[in-house]
Amino acid sequence: MNPIIEVKNYTKIIKGQTILNHIDLALPPGEIHGFVGHNGSGKTMLFKAICGFINPTEGEVTVQGDRIGVNVDFPGDVGVIIEQPHFIGEFDAFRNLKFLADIQKKIGAEEIRAVIERVGLDPQSKKKVRAFSLGMNQRLALAQAIMENPSILILDEPMNSLDKDGVAFVRQLLLERKEEGATILICSHVAEDIQILCDNVWMMNSGVIEKTK
Repeated sequence: MNPIIEVKNYTKIIKGQTILNHIDLALPPGEIHGFVGHNGSGKTMLFKAICGFINPTEGEVTVQGDRIGVNVDFPGDVGVIIEQPHFIGEFDAFRNLKFLADIQKKIGAEEIRAVIERVGLDPQSKKKVRAFSLGMNQRLALAQAIMENPSILILDEPMNSLDKDGVAFVRQLLLERKEEGATILICSHVAEDIQILCDNVWMMNSGVIEKTK
């Protein structure tokens, strides 16, 4: 089976420091791939590399057959949560997602309201996002990642700030998306998340990657 994401000899050096060190990775589709390691180990930078948010010092990334930075600047069928999500504070949840959805125009108001409800928020609420709790912000971030039903999800600590029920909900949602055929990349500091969700696991340390499962 051809990989849906392939990283070849990817190295990123910033101000003389090697952040990613000759990364080679081939991820098959339809599975959940977990990435673990301490803060600063390179997990988030690897996700940014796959998304095209940074350029390599050396090497390449291919997503769904397109070389990032050559054929396309960014992969087109990917939902992303990387680092702390930012929304327009004066908008409610619906207006924030509508603003983003209007970029590609793949979905309309009905689908946006449905995904807001799916992540446990009120699609009719006019509450401004600046008044949201951290957990509500995280649910909204998940909504923007999944709303266009992408075939790939790249999620950096998607359970951050969620309570026990929220964590259980996200785990179930990701397993459902996998059953629907999605490929999911996830970072989590919680060992139970990785154990429950992941088909494959990679450990990162000082920009070097090693498969552990």
